[in-house]
Amino acid sequence: MGENIVEMQGISKSFPGVLALDRVDFNASEGKVHAIVGENGAGKSTLMKILAGAYRPDNGKILLKGKEYSFHSPREAQKHGISIIYQEFNLIPDLTVSENIFLGREPLKRMGFIDRPNLIKRAQSLLEDLGVEINLELRVADLGVAQQQMVEIAKALSLNADIIMMDEPSAVVSGKELESLFRIIRTLKENGKTIIYISHRIDEIFEIADRATVLKDGKLVDTVSTSDTDKATIVRMMVGRNLSEAFPGRRKGTGKKEVLSLKNVTRHRILKNVSFEVYSGEILGIAGLVGAGRTEVARAIFGADPLDSGEITLNGKKIKKGSPKNSIKSGIGFVTENRAFDGLVHSLSVRKNLTLSILDRVKKWFIVNDRHEKEIGRKCAEQFNIITPSIEQEVRYLSGGNQQKVILGKWININPSILVLDEPTRGIDVGAKGEMYTLMRGLADGGTAIIMISSELHEIIGMSDRILVMHDGEIMGEISPDEATEEGVLMMATGQERGNTKAEE
Repeated sequence: MGENIVEMQGISKSFPGVLALDRVDFNASEGKVHAIVGENGAGKSTLMKILAGAYRPDNGKILLKGKEYSFHSPREAQKHGISIIYQEFNLIPDLTVSENIFLGREPLKRMGFIDRPNLIKRAQSLLEDLGVEINLELRVADLGVAQQQMVEIAKALSLNADIIMMDEPSAVVSGKELESLFRIIRTLKENGKTIIYISHRIDEIFEIADRATVLKDGKLVDTVSTSDTDKATIVRMMVGRNLSEAFPGRRKGTGKKEVLSLKNVTRHRILKNVSFEVYSGEILGIAGLVGAGRTEVARAIFGADPLDSGEITLNGKKIKKGSPKNSIKSGIGFVTENRAFDGLVHSLSVRKNLTLSILDRVKKWFIVNDRHEKEIGRKCAEQFNIITPSIEQEVRYLSGGNQQKVILGKWININPSILVLDEPTRGIDVGAKGEMYTLMRGLADGGTAIIMISSELHEIIGMSDRILVMHDGEIMGEISPDEATEEGVLMMATGQERGNTKAEE
């Protein structure tokens, strides 16, 4: 084990109504990958933001190579070799790759102009060290998410960072892109860099990390070597109990009543004659790779995107012109894949977020009935077990899992006939996932029709009553979850096989 390059001793941090960190100790060794795991709200990101200089601790101290430091800003931390890569990248879309890597630190000529050949040369050298090929003259806006992540890593190296923190880096990449990320992390490790890797995905921890620190409710549970423990132990430390991987039981057969029907729904180059039905009380899973058209189907159902042709029928009535406003009135709820931008108003309270979808029920003329709104918010918070000091708490301070429950509660308040869930468990931990699965199954058992879109194949197989697989904008077929395997679903998702479809029947 290498020397401790960083030590954090007795770190505490409070926010309004929340003790985020309670006397946490943490240390990381030089040339190692150290994971930080825990449920949403455990304090992982807060601890790292303190090390990165974004937050000041209320108590405790930070030591680098045995010497105590107090960082008042991220720039101060960067000067001492500490860099952080957030899940939401900190890049300027309209600038080029090379300009982003050296933003604010561009090499200059004598007259103060940017030395562009030198800028490109230095940026190229960094990307070559990472084994990455990216056109340095491209705008960042024209890059894929995985390439943008590589630009962030190159930017961290340009700052001569010895400690690189990655906050949920796998949330935006998968498959070969994730393998590429792991390869780069191993290269950085071989070059003596210390990687602090925040993730809720237990499989990744055992693939990439040397040690893991587990936090729960803002407190240190333990720090262990990944070679001396197993996944079940880590999960038990995270959630404080044994957590079965089983999903709630499926329905025995689908519902009788057809709630939603799509017939030959088409949008140029995006959706191709998409047809299927959804029945009351069932969870219809839609699988497929990124770009397959799953989210576009969800947006079409909700009326957020226009169609070129085809028809959508809800409860036997054809939807003539779809719009989100009309969809809400008709009883369609839509939990989007990006809760941070599309699902919540972060500056508003839990109560106000929960009632955004039913303002007509809580106001008279232009005045909101606070008493009625509070009653609805309180009941909803209790129903969905939303952990918050108060329903008046700003929703930004809730954990990811509790934020997701607020979004779900917002749509349940409209008494939906159908609920479309796009990546409902993305970015939430194993404990919160279990709660979300239970809530979904309870809603379905109560008669709500649910469409669940997910990139996690075990989730699709475990939760769905029926499974549709999409590829390149079309339905490749339907698979029974009792017969489905991850390999089989993936074969269809890559276009290599077709399953049963209505047309074939």
